[in-house]
Amino acid sequence: MINVSKPAQEQVRMYFEGKEIEPIRIFLNSAGCGGPSLAMALDEKKETDAVFTFDDVEYIMEKDLLEKASPVFIDFEGAGFRLESGLKPAGGCSGCCSGGTCGS
Repeated sequence: MINVSKPAQEQVRMYFEGKEIEPIRIFLNSAGCGGPSLAMALDEKKETDAVFTFDDVEYIMEKDLLEKASPVFIDFEGAGFRLESGLKPAGGCSGCCSGGTCGS
């Protein structure tokens, strides 16, 4: 299941003002030290996608990923979107950290 908060829906509608509305894909962005994370981008629907519609905007996600990540919640806070999901880190640092501090 994908849920989109009212503030997120409003931000998406403002983005599409004067533009053709396109589907928004939710996809796996990374799975590094911080664990798996999701991101969004405009994309075309595929047969393998689940589709959820909020305020006339379609949010699409591969069914296999949705099964692993569900529930997915999209919110807008301050200056950006926040995506929460049921994805869990595989556990432990993946080796990209040096001296216990990532990014160094």
